[in-house]
Amino acid sequence: MSEGNGGKRDASALEAGYSSGHRVYELTGMTVATIMAIWLGARLATSGTTFWYFWPLAAFLGMVIADFISGFVHWLFDTWGSVDTKVVGQLAIRTFRHHHIDPRAMTKHDFVETNGHNWTLTPIYTGIGLWIVDPAETELFRLLLGHMFLVGSGFVMVTSQFHKWAHSKEVHPAVRWLQRRGIALDPEHHTVHHTPPYDRYYCVTSGWMNGPLETIRFFRGLEWLVTSVTGVLPRKDDLGEAAAREAAAAADAAARAESEAARLAPGRDPR
Repeated sequence: MSEGNGGKRDASALEAGYSSGHRVYELTGMTVATIMAIWLGARLATSGTTFWYFWPLAAFLGMVIADFISGFVHWLFDTWGSVDTKVVGQLAIRTFRHHHIDPRAMTKHDFVETNGHNWTLTPIYTGIGLWIVDPAETELFRLLLGHMFLVGSGFVMVTSQFHKWAHSKEVHPAVRWLQRRGIALDPEHHTVHHTPPYDRYYCVTSGWMNGPLETIRFFRGLEWLVTSVTGVLPRKDDLGEAAAREAAAAADAAARAESEAARLAPGRDPR
């Protein structure tokens, strides 16, 4: 896997940002998140209606949501802010900047450091599920949503583990089986993201959503909107201002060329 170095900061300094306080935050968050997932699972299991035949659909929707959220959050912290940004700088952005400088560093992290932050965020999903599904719930649509949020939270919990495996030189045969079937992030698929300027294929749970989001230029559109409104350049902190301006100009030129090609395509009225 080709993994370039696009970062501008010192890898050891970024690695050192993982503090004992952050560790406590992750352990506490993982405990709360696990309790809430069990709570939602128990509520669904004791609902007034048997719902097992909808599990495949709930699992699929949960995976799609988890993959999209992984991409959106990845894009957000890859693209905007810096390690000096209040609250999220050291809490989240630091890890993304470090990852671009040393992509394999995460393979040396233990289970808590790898998965703690994502795991800690899952009460958002299970909390919604608990709000939707009442005790002894019988409405099928609400049960479907509850199962979807439970499965989605499970995939969010292991998103960074899937990402870590995609960077690992050796994985268990069962993991490789999951990667080859697109259930866990495939290393070759993820290579696309680790090509400077790191502005494509952000989804790192399964990678299912990367193709559709790239096709509709979802993140390019968001970047254009943010820059138009605020004047802030995407990936300025990660690439440096000159490189960020060059990348933004290249992306804009590519978008115009693509639009012109579509306008002049056979069968289309060029007016």
